[in-house]
Amino acid sequence: MILVTGGAGFIGSNFVLDWLAESAEAVVNLDKLTYAGNLANLAGLAGDERHVFVRGDIADRELLDRLLATHRPRAVVHFAAESHVDRSIVGPAAFVRTNVVGTFELLEAARSYWQGLELDRKDGFRFLHVSTDEVYGSLGEADPPFSETTPYAPNSPYSASKAGSDHLVRAYHHTYGLPAITTNCSNNYGRHQFPEKLIPLMIANALEGKALPLYGDGRQVRDWLYVGDHCAAIRVALARGAPGETYNIGGDAERRNIDVVHALCDTLQSLRPREGGYRALVTPVADRPGHDRRYAIDATKIRASLGWAPRETFETGLAKTVRWYLDNAQWVAQVKSGEYRKWLETNYGARSGQ
Repeated sequence: MILVTGGAGFIGSNFVLDWLAESAEAVVNLDKLTYAGNLANLAGLAGDERHVFVRGDIADRELLDRLLATHRPRAVVHFAAESHVDRSIVGPAAFVRTNVVGTFELLEAARSYWQGLELDRKDGFRFLHVSTDEVYGSLGEADPPFSETTPYAPNSPYSASKAGSDHLVRAYHHTYGLPAITTNCSNNYGRHQFPEKLIPLMIANALEGKALPLYGDGRQVRDWLYVGDHCAAIRVALARGAPGETYNIGGDAERRNIDVVHALCDTLQSLRPREGGYRALVTPVADRPGHDRRYAIDATKIRASLGWAPRETFETGLAKTVRWYLDNAQWVAQVKSGEYRKWLETNYGARSGQ
C-alpha cells in the first residue's frame, strides 16, 4: 500500500487513477478537498476496495500518525499543495501553511513512522515529494534549461513556498537519512485540471463565447508536460529513483502562451466549429506582478538514469485534453462554483481592458 497526499486534485487524481489501472497495490488517498480537490475526479473508483479515501489536512499531525500506523504504507507520494500563482499573490498565507508547514508535519510523521519500521521494510520505504520548476526562477530567452543543479530563485509566494518544502525534504534526507526523492516538473495539462489554469480556463471560456484573457504580450514561455506522462515519470522515480536525488521532469515542449492559446483555439475550431473562430476571443489583460518570462526543463537525468521519456507531443496531448473537456461538460459545470466565479472576478476583473 502507498499513501498519496492531494490525490483528489489535478495531478494527484490522475496519478491515483493511473496507479490503480496498472497495479493491484492499494492507495490511501488523503486530501483536504479545498476548491481544487474534487471527488468527482475519482468517480471511476467508486466501490474499488483498493482505494481508501480520507478527508484531512497534511498539517494535522495526529491524523498523519494514525494513518501511517493503521495502513503501514511502503511509500508516501506527496502531491498536496496550494499551487496557483495568482492565488498566492492575493493570499500567500495559505501557501505557507500548506506547502511549508504541511510538508514539515508530513515529514515529521513519515520520519517517526520510518524510524520504527523493521529493517527490511525500512530499507524499502520511500518519500517522494512532487514539486515544480518554478522554484528555479525565470530564464532569459537564450539561457539553458533548468537542470537539477540550477540555483533556486523563486519569484512568487507560491514558488517560494514550494522551494521551502523542497529544502525541508532535502534536509530530512541529509540530517535524518529519510529516503526521500524530489521531482520538479514543468507546466502540466490534461484531464481534471481546475479551470483557473491557462488551458482549462481558455477551453471553458471559449465554449461559452467569453473573452480569453491573455496576460501581457503573451510571449511568456513554458515547457508543457502532459499529465499522464508526468504520472508515469513519478512511478518510475518511485520504483527506481535513488534516495536523496532530484529528478527534473519536462515535456520537451516549450511554447509561448500566445501560441498555446492559438493552438487550443484551432483545435477547438476543428472539433466544434464557431462562426468567426475562437482566436477572435483572445483578449490581452494586464500582466500579473512578478510574472516569470520563461521556464524550461532539462530532463536528461531522468531519461538517462531511469529510462523515462514523454510519450505525448504537445499536439497529441492538447488534442486529448480538448476532447476530454468537450466530453465532460458536466464535470466542468460542477467545478465552476460560485467561489470559482468570485475568484475569476477578483483576479481578472481589474485587469480587463488594460
